[in-house]
Amino acid sequence: MRLRLMSATLVLLSAVAALPAIDQPAASGNWPQWRGPNRDGISTDTGLLQTWPEGGPRKLFTAMGMGVGFSSVAVTGGRIYTMGDRRDGQYALAFNEADGAPIWAARVGETHQDEYGGPRATPTVDGNSVYVLSSDGTVVALDAATGRNIWSKSLTRDYRAPTPTWLFAESPLVDGAHVIVSPGSNAAAMVALEKTTGKEIWRTQQPGIGSGGVNGPDYSSIVISNGGGVKQYVRLAGRGAIGVRASDGVFLWGYNRVANGTANIPTPLVKGDLVFASSGYGTGSALLQLASGAEGRVTASEKYFLEGRTFQNHHGGMVLIGNHVYAGHGHRLGFPMCIELASGKVMWGGNFRNDGSGSAAITAADGHVYFRYENGVMMLIEASPTAYREKGKFQIPGVRNPSWSHPVVTGGRMYLREQDALHVYDVKR
Repeated sequence: MRLRLMSATLVLLSAVAALPAIDQPAASGNWPQWRGPNRDGISTDTGLLQTWPEGGPRKLFTAMGMGVGFSSVAVTGGRIYTMGDRRDGQYALAFNEADGAPIWAARVGETHQDEYGGPRATPTVDGNSVYVLSSDGTVVALDAATGRNIWSKSLTRDYRAPTPTWLFAESPLVDGAHVIVSPGSNAAAMVALEKTTGKEIWRTQQPGIGSGGVNGPDYSSIVISNGGGVKQYVRLAGRGAIGVRASDGVFLWGYNRVANGTANIPTPLVKGDLVFASSGYGTGSALLQLASGAEGRVTASEKYFLEGRTFQNHHGGMVLIGNHVYAGHGHRLGFPMCIELASGKVMWGGNFRNDGSGSAAITAADGHVYFRYENGVMMLIEASPTAYREKGKFQIPGVRNPSWSHPVVTGGRMYLREQDALHVYDVKR
């Protein structure tokens, strides 16, 4: 009798174990790094709300404990990753994707204050590891499951990198076996590190590329281009847009005109042999054409330049949907705007104000652009080159500082980091 009861109990326990956990939905986020899977600010989600109801989409939950800072979030593998300052230091943080419950907090550096405070970079998740860059320039590899420190390297000590006025803000790029970051010194404009050990693979020596801009890494992040038939890493650096050969770190090309002497921030857009770059402070934007050169090199030529009065992106970024660029225009103005990539023609915008004010941090999903304004107004705008069409708006709660963290749309959810709080909304149709 006892044996039959034990056998029945084991069968029942096995059946229960096989049942799906109803309070832990399957992981669905696909946003492992800064600006999403392809670093272009575009979500892979479909079937999203095409308009928002009054007051905005339904809020699922608000998670607390993000700390002080402007880092955005990575969402993948059932977890949410970000960075923030706490009383005793700067932390990389992991939370449950389902409900925002904290999982681990790993100290990665000292609090490194400027006039705004907190980290700016977004974690990069690759397999079982998470890579972060603290605001004081420390690259840290962490175990994704536990937050355990695997290795770290200091850009300021190991590469004599100058600390930017508003601290380090680059989000590390993981490409194959390497982690790519930008110390920004002339002797090490960019470096490739072995992702499991932190061992240096190569470093880039950057020649002078004009008088505009300032030496240093500035605040942009790297994207991958295969322009001119050569795989390369492209970013907006202190002296302008640059391209570095991925195989060995050879400096390929530089374009100085798009640089300003204060802060070069937006991540460039790449499409085929084209690179579109912009900066604020009255500077402007440029479209570059990449072409193959001698001995595996690449040349970059200017197809057009737009003066700052026509289009400049201070910060908040740009997205390329089809053949058109969508972004906020103006130095800390965020006027919504659409530009034809090939010609630089303004399709609409750039000269009117909606309910948002200040710079606009943006992302795109399912035919729409999500504009998050500095004053905390969130807007849904149709991604159409024919006309400006608002499809919804609401006020993010609890805004006390500039509302700058980039929005994330993935897994049918919209994630809005507001300092210590993370607001999560249901944007599925």
